[in-house]
Amino acid sequence: MNLQKIREEFPILAQKAYGKPIVYLDNGATTQKPQTVLDTLVRMYAEQNANIHRGVHFLSEQATEAYENARRTVRDFLNAALSQEIIFTSGATAAINLVAFSYGERYVKAGDEIIVSLMEHHSNIVPWQMMCERKGALLRVIPISDSGELLTEEYGKLLSSKTRLVAVTHVSNTLGTVNPVKELVRMAHNAGAHVLVDGAQSVQHIPVDVQDLACDFFAFSGHKLYGPTGIGVLYGRKELLDELPPWQGGGDMVDCVRFERTTYNELPFKFEAGTANYIDAVGLESAIRYLLSVGMKDIVDHEQALTRYALERLRQINGIRLFGTAKHRVGTFSLLLDGIHPYDAGMILDKMGIAVRTGTHCTQPLMQRYGIEGTLRASLALYNTFDEIDALCAGLEKAQKILKT
Repeated sequence: MNLQKIREEFPILAQKAYGKPIVYLDNGATTQKPQTVLDTLVRMYAEQNANIHRGVHFLSEQATEAYENARRTVRDFLNAALSQEIIFTSGATAAINLVAFSYGERYVKAGDEIIVSLMEHHSNIVPWQMMCERKGALLRVIPISDSGELLTEEYGKLLSSKTRLVAVTHVSNTLGTVNPVKELVRMAHNAGAHVLVDGAQSVQHIPVDVQDLACDFFAFSGHKLYGPTGIGVLYGRKELLDELPPWQGGGDMVDCVRFERTTYNELPFKFEAGTANYIDAVGLESAIRYLLSVGMKDIVDHEQALTRYALERLRQINGIRLFGTAKHRVGTFSLLLDGIHPYDAGMILDKMGIAVRTGTHCTQPLMQRYGIEGTLRASLALYNTFDEIDALCAGLEKAQKILKT
């Protein structure tokens, strides 16, 4: 893996912030885009822009073919059994909301229970709360250990005949914890429940095989996978998706419209109302092909080496508190410097050209679990370097010196 060549393929990394080289460590929020993705977006708009599925003319047929090829690429990337199991959405949040509404309408009744974990992103909490309020169901929460790992024994106690669905993150966006979702799925299925996996923080870091995981639903966003914003994916098992009512109504999701009754289109179009984001779907395909060209194994090896080095270097800093010390993890580090507000430290780092995230990271219940109001978060991607980790640590030490005097 030629890291220098890879970095050259991401134009934004060559820019400077305040006259200093950009050290981009906010990848958990969004990743930067390789030139091949940017070129794909320009090419689609310049050469193949036409509404899909609706025209018999040349451009429409080209755009439709490109869109459906993108669906097949995502299918292969996730190892889904069928292309009909891949639904394009506007992001992971939209995918989860789709399931929360449609699954809730079909399967959930008063007194049923939905299980989430304490480390979930708000996008995998609030839709289920809304559904529970609408249906009269109850929300149950899997607790975590101080190290940021799910307490699977307690999870087992929560499962019952009332459990309809478990919604759990594959990788924590705050702690970096990689959850044992295959085991969680097995336990849920044994209890007769379905499982949705939030993969927004996993697909860019580790290979994902939805058939091996045996999950019923899997959601992720394109912009965290080196692709465009405004595009995401919901994978769902065909037999389940066939039974669910559509989430939104409009063009492309219909078969026959009459004022007396409307019938719905087949999968996957039943869940893709309106003009699809066909341009960004093809951009997402380009991002996936880029990752595959680099090699997922090489990406995993590089990021894991960076993670080990970052943990070693961060622990050498006096007065630092790290949140999340799970054995299985990715390169996401939430931390506090003693006596220093994370926003203040983040502003010092920014003036040094170092981009991190500060705040609650849309995990307020997790912050409450640790008795804190927020953290400073650095998150790695395939283009990050060991020198950038050194720069982060030097920046944190400088922040200590400036803010403690």
